[in-house]
Amino acid sequence: MEYFKKIATGSSRHCKPIDQKYSYGTAGFRCRANLLDSVMYRMGILAALRSKQTKATVGVMITASHNPEEDNGVKLVEPMGEMLVPNWEGYASRMANSSDEDLECTVKTVVKEAQVDILAPANVFIARDTRPSSVVLAQSLKDGVTAMEGQLTDYGLLSTPQLHYMVRCYNTKQAYGQHTEQGYYQKLAHAFHSLHKLNDAGGGDYSNQILLDGANGVGALKVMQFLNHLETSLLNITVCNDGSNGKLNEMCGADYVKIQQKPSSGMPSKVAVKCVSFDGDADRIVYFYTDTDQRFHLLDGDKLATLIAGYIQELLTQSGSQLKMGLVQTAYANGSSTKYASETLKVPVACVSTGVKHLHHKAEDFDIGVYFEANGHGTVLYSKNAEEKIQQASQDQSLSNDQRKSATILKQFIDLTNQTVGDALCDLLLVETILWAKRWTVEAWDASYTDLPNRQLKVKVADRTAIQTTDAERQCTRPVGLQDVINSLVANYQTARSFVRPSGTEDVVRVYAEAATREQADKLAYEVAGRVYDLTKGVGDRPVVPTS
Repeated sequence: MEYFKKIATGSSRHCKPIDQKYSYGTAGFRCRANLLDSVMYRMGILAALRSKQTKATVGVMITASHNPEEDNGVKLVEPMGEMLVPNWEGYASRMANSSDEDLECTVKTVVKEAQVDILAPANVFIARDTRPSSVVLAQSLKDGVTAMEGQLTDYGLLSTPQLHYMVRCYNTKQAYGQHTEQGYYQKLAHAFHSLHKLNDAGGGDYSNQILLDGANGVGALKVMQFLNHLETSLLNITVCNDGSNGKLNEMCGADYVKIQQKPSSGMPSKVAVKCVSFDGDADRIVYFYTDTDQRFHLLDGDKLATLIAGYIQELLTQSGSQLKMGLVQTAYANGSSTKYASETLKVPVACVSTGVKHLHHKAEDFDIGVYFEANGHGTVLYSKNAEEKIQQASQDQSLSNDQRKSATILKQFIDLTNQTVGDALCDLLLVETILWAKRWTVEAWDASYTDLPNRQLKVKVADRTAIQTTDAERQCTRPVGLQDVINSLVANYQTARSFVRPSGTEDVVRVYAEAATREQADKLAYEVAGRVYDLTKGVGDRPVVPTS
């Protein structure tokens, strides 16, 4: 068949590096950019096959998110904007690791197993981040789509959540919105303007001044474009690390701020000013500020989740809507946030394994599911039932004016949300809407609860599969005895917990610890890391508790 001849011809131009192994995880494929040419070509083929199989448009995003500029990656987008389904992750890994000589046979096997109608049309949307390597890799991707005679639309530079949005819009025949960048901005701007008018009693101590760290990535560009659609009086955003001077994610970005627990470089130091940091492809967001005593305060995904869940809960109560809402977290969520959500906000909390796909799937169990990883990646999902009931309540003349108003605010809140995936821009607008409505400063928001001090460490190991876990990664089952050791160490500290889990992308074991004080959290983390090193054939220097 002509398809398979083209696959073989293209493969000779995009040869797989010998002995290089690839694994498709939550973040797709991600590694040094110079190792990805063959992967991109094959993912172009796979995207076309997935489009044929689903009889819908799919997307492919070229990005390595918060990784260094020298890295790159690729991930596929499902027809409704979600991440690639698990069984096709397996096909992705199989194709990426197939030798050049075996690729044609591997594609035929995937076609047979997935029951792909090879004669069906294929339509693929692609986009890329600002990495220098992305342009060349995009061409490799196109070659793969073309080999399968697929149609493609190249959106050029987009944030990851924007591409997810475009795919969903197109497949829902624009019921979700227009599948253009301008349509994306216009939908968000309209909802944001409407919410400010509905919350006309807002303001108070709220400040619209924001210093935004764009991580020298695509998010900086997109925020500046969005501001052209917004009334200037609503938000006063100064974009720092806009890519004009500095490398992508280097000493900046949401991941840097979260892990280093300090402001990004390239940002002016201003006391009590709201600061926001995006990651490289703008699907993560964290807030932070420096108080008058020069102390750094981080408001991460946990703070965003509880703020958004709490506000939606208030609106549901005020509107009289009988809808089931839940908050989904991972083991990395701060213990104080879980307690605040369940005991103060009275919002049910579910815990799942690390990875956005796990949170997204669990959030679908609720009428309204709020999910955030502590790193700032998250969004809100509204079921069809929830959207219909909220729409009905906003027009129900038997309800009071206040009830209809609350339902109308909820309806606009839905439009301000990117339900396909975490979206830093949308999440920023959601947060600013809530702070305006509550008349809150960033300090007032921060004061809703106090995070327990925590520490994250990495232990290099020979084989990360030596670590196995259960209970949403909170309990270690292998090596035998390690969990007992962790429990005994945790028992030495107040309000403490710790867990370990294997990295999904490299041979390291990730260690998390929290306790009543910074000193205790640090000490516990290093103690656990040391025992992990001992029991898993650690590589390099053994972690040692720092002396004060």
